[in-house]
Amino acid sequence: DIMDGSFVPNYTLGTDFVKILKANTAIPLDIHLMVENPESKLDWFQLSADDYVAVHCESTPHIHKAVAAVKNKGCRALAALNPGTPICALENITDDIDGVLVMTVEPGFGGQKFMADCLEKCRKLRDERAKRGLSFMIQTDGGVNRQTIIDCKDAGVDCAVVGSALFGAENREEELKLLQSV
Repeated sequence: DIMDGSFVPNYTLGTDFVKILKANTAIPLDIHLMVENPESKLDWFQLSADDYVAVHCESTPHIHKAVAAVKNKGCRALAALNPGTPICALENITDDIDGVLVMTVEPGFGGQKFMADCLEKCRKLRDERAKRGLSFMIQTDGGVNRQTIIDCKDAGVDCAVVGSALFGAENREEELKLLQSV
């Protein structure tokens, strides 16, 4: 999670942190940009092919341009939706994206309660993907734990981001195994 203090009221993990991660792992990163006008900030980050980069539809007046900029870096582009943003915001970019990140909390702060009504977006995206023969990934982020991850899977979610439930667990290794077993 990269936050700029403008799109969301918090600041977290910056460009140096991404560089450190890149130096210490060969796995693709999942970079969630919660920043204003992300298309103008991509050059700040050390990105690699196969990284996943999520940009919020609400963070730019040019979502097509933001998605294209991510793709031009060789990365997989995800369009992120805040809880109050309808999926029609994706109407003209579903052919261009590699995934949709459905926020199940308001972005910017960890530890929030999962908003189950956001799963309806996931169901609609799953159905639209199947109907049109598309292959974009559906991802959720926010309030995901052992109970809610089951609901996510049932709604067609392919990948769930887990934060507080994992990092706040007494035994992270055991918690990770339980979450992965769903």
